[in-house]
Amino acid sequence: MRRAGPKSSSRLREGPTATCVVTFETSGGELLWKPLVLLSAGWKRVPSSVGLAMALQLSREQGITLRGSAEIVAEFFSFGINSILYQRGIYPSETFTRVQKYGLTLLVTTDPELIKYLNNVVEQLKEWLYKCTVQKLVVVISNIESGEVLERWQFDIECDKTAKDDSAPREKSQKAIQDEIRSVIRQITATVTFLPLLEVSCSFDLLIYTDKDLVVPEKWEESGPQFITNSEEVRLRSFTTTIHKVNSMVAYKIPVND
Repeated sequence: MRRAGPKSSSRLREGPTATCVVTFETSGGELLWKPLVLLSAGWKRVPSSVGLAMALQLSREQGITLRGSAEIVAEFFSFGINSILYQRGIYPSETFTRVQKYGLTLLVTTDPELIKYLNNVVEQLKEWLYKCTVQKLVVVISNIESGEVLERWQFDIECDKTAKDDSAPREKSQKAIQDEIRSVIRQITATVTFLPLLEVSCSFDLLIYTDKDLVVPEKWEESGPQFITNSEEVRLRSFTTTIHKVNSMVAYKIPVND
């Protein structure tokens, strides 16, 4: 079975494969899922731009709703994952294009297969955020040849589940939320100043921890946590919508001196 995102974009075009889905329970009682690369046939992408615009408009006019909060956090992960893939050189720099978001110039992929893959993950994540059933998202970067985990970007997600029963919007401005998100994205960009250079071809996996009673999703597979042996951890900034809070950190393998 192929990994989620190999460095060489040509590998993505070899054609995705499918495997069966098996439930995996961690010692903490939550489920840990890793999305498969999608089959090109039979996949229907649900456009998110209209829903996102409506949710954000409601957030601006009425405060932060649970749906609006889920949209905001899912959108952050879309841009955040793209930023990690670009900054760490997982895909060639020429396969990214510049966009304006959060008052920053960000890089997002132009690779059609990667776009399709990430859109699928973000759409599913959005629903889990809305249902308050997701606990963390992890971007795992590994050596393609050896499979050794070199970096682990972990985003812990806290959700105020009272928002599911309380329909009253929360008071926090879009500007305040975007300011906090901008600080996180800037830190992701700045990590190149201290993270070890990735001198081997790398792939990436996306892992999502969910509540243990979650219905098994299609096209997702079980996974272990993929921890790093002999690692250092750096805490990054957090942001909150008042309904969801995202705490960020990156762990990396300590280089071995020859």
